[in-house]
Amino acid sequence: MNNEIIYLDNNATTRTAPEVIEAMAPFFGDNYGNPSSVYRFGGAIRRRVERAREQVAALIGAEPDEIYFTSCGTESDNMALKGFFLEHGAGARLITSAVEHPAVRNTARFIKERGASLTELPVDGSGMIFEDAVDAHEINRNTLVSLMWANNETGVIFPIDKLAQAVKVRGGVFHTDAVQAAGKVVIDVKKTPVDMLALSGHKIHAPKGIGAAYFRAGTPVASLIHGGHQENGARAGTENVPYIIGLGCACELAAERLETENTRVRALRDRLENALLERCGGAKLNGCPENRLPNTVNISFENIEGESILLHLDESGIAAASGSACTTGSLEPSHVMMAMGIPYKYAHSSIRFSLSVYNTDSDIDRVIAVMPGIVDKLRELSPFI
Repeated sequence: MNNEIIYLDNNATTRTAPEVIEAMAPFFGDNYGNPSSVYRFGGAIRRRVERAREQVAALIGAEPDEIYFTSCGTESDNMALKGFFLEHGAGARLITSAVEHPAVRNTARFIKERGASLTELPVDGSGMIFEDAVDAHEINRNTLVSLMWANNETGVIFPIDKLAQAVKVRGGVFHTDAVQAAGKVVIDVKKTPVDMLALSGHKIHAPKGIGAAYFRAGTPVASLIHGGHQENGARAGTENVPYIIGLGCACELAAERLETENTRVRALRDRLENALLERCGGAKLNGCPENRLPNTVNISFENIEGESILLHLDESGIAAASGSACTTGSLEPSHVMMAMGIPYKYAHSSIRFSLSVYNTDSDIDRVIAVMPGIVDKLRELSPFI
């Protein structure tokens, strides 16, 4: 096994950027003050927290006072969905898609069990939702439509602008899980009428344990965590200052690296994708070829278990994923593959390679070199043939 890992599972988590670690370091030591304190030592920390809020807001085109710090994208999603339900009660209506991340999917089902109505919109065979998907459904002020900006397994990008506009003109509220999209595609909430948005630090080279929620000014959402006055009363608890600083730095870096994501990283992704489809027998691309994140490729290898492929890749020092990290441990095809109508012989063998700005040409060369042999070996042993 190679001593150096080739990491291609960046949709699950990313390495913390050196610049982020450097920005955080002083706040574990000398700058340890409580930002809620009235004395100067605390006030200086408060200013750095607010600077981080500005950095996060800038990444998505929001106003700083519309950004609320959370522990992760999952909390941000829960804050939006459950907060909406607490405001509207059993009369709330939720509309999501069949391919949402469990942070939205399971939260919506939890709310349904408590009296709200729930509709899960289908996707087509490429994992895409139609632009008119919400047109046939009742939407009013009691309706929350929650559709992800980009899918974590396939990278498919939903037409959020048109979907959000269709909801807003009918008086509904629109939420998007942008955890995978932030830092990879341009997001501007001043142009796209989303009311609520979730993002996560560890998807954009900040550490695990920090996220943010965007709530457009005037959007009524009840708090889930009660206590002190932090985050304008929306989320009580002393702020996680070092991680907030790290998230702000990561968002600034992500904005600077958007062009790299969409040029160099995309080129690496395309070279990997084309080579695997050409050189590996029975390979099939999952997801829309065009409307997709620049770093993500999901490929199935007919009649081979995805877990077996991952184990062989791991022996070669390559880290990838089968399905999403939140469903690891299950040998059943992911709900995303099933919603797309992927046949079992392909759905069971889906492998996701997700790149970052830290990946190199040599990383891709190594994967291209070892994958055909792994596929041929496992196909000979496959119980499905």
